[in-house]
Amino acid sequence: AGVIRYVALLITLLGTWFIVQTYFDHRWKVISLRSWLGEQLPRHKCGNQKSCPQNYFAFKIISGAANVVGPSICFDNVVLMSSVKNNIGRGLNIALVNGTSGQLLKADTFDMYSGDINKLDTFLQEIKRGTIVLVASYDDPATKMNDKVRAQFVELGSSHVSNLGFRDNWVFLGAKGLKSKSPFEEHIKNDRETNKYDGWPEMLELEGCAPRKMD
Repeated sequence: AGVIRYVALLITLLGTWFIVQTYFDHRWKVISLRSWLGEQLPRHKCGNQKSCPQNYFAFKIISGAANVVGPSICFDNVVLMSSVKNNIGRGLNIALVNGTSGQLLKADTFDMYSGDINKLDTFLQEIKRGTIVLVASYDDPATKMNDKVRAQFVELGSSHVSNLGFRDNWVFLGAKGLKSKSPFEEHIKNDRETNKYDGWPEMLELEGCAPRKMD
């Protein structure tokens, strides 16, 4: 009986070894063939999962993670704001883009915890019609928020800014002159019961295709 068990174990080990060798040999051949052919996995603009049709701009907005990892904003395959570019800060990070050409018009940060809300108010009032507005929160987006500023974001197409609170996470793409609510918005509440980080919710990532302004 002992000999039979030993033989059975040996056969099992040999079979396992053969399967592993075959699998990895096949994987190596596939990888080598792809490398030899110069084949690469498809990469879409801004690293998005899908490509955008003609006359649409690819974008990706990532909120900050707690008060440690900063947000980033990519538009038409160009990173407009990020920690690497050293142009992000606590509060709201906002990039303005020409809705026809896709060119960056302005980017700025607004400290919503201890900053001057009038700076953001003026910034929003000066946005011209046809401008695409991309917003990423970091740390705290709402302590200094008032009804006047919330109303301006509503005019840009936001559905969630009215409920934005202390240390919430928020990512949003809207436009000046938008006639309906923007489909590009994510919001997650700061909730002690569901927060991923100590005192902060998990970060948000929003990607999609924004239509080019044609008229």
